[in-house]
Amino acid sequence: MSNKRDLKKDINYVLGDIIEAVYVWELTNAEKQTKESEAIIDEAIATFDELIARVNDRSVENKKAHFKAINNDLETKGRDLIEKINKLK
Repeated sequence: MSNKRDLKKDINYVLGDIIEAVYVWELTNAEKQTKESEAIIDEAIATFDELIARVNDRSVENKKAHFKAINNDLETKGRDLIEKINKLK
C-alpha cells in the first residue's frame, strides 16, 4: 500500500469506472428498464462514501492493516458490482 492519497484515487477510479459502465449499458439498452442499473449506481455511490469515510478515519492505530482491509473491501465490492452489471438484462 503506497499511501492514503493513492488509496483514495483507486477508490475513485474503480467506482467511477463502474458507474461509467452502467451508463454505457443504459445508453446501449435504451428500451430496457433502468431500475436495476440505477440501483447499481446507488450502491456504487454508497460504497464510495463508506470507503472514503474509512480512509479518513484517524482513530486507527495500525494504519497499514487498516488500509489493506479497505483495499480488499474495494476489490471485493468492485467485483460484486461488476457481476451485477454483467447480469443486467
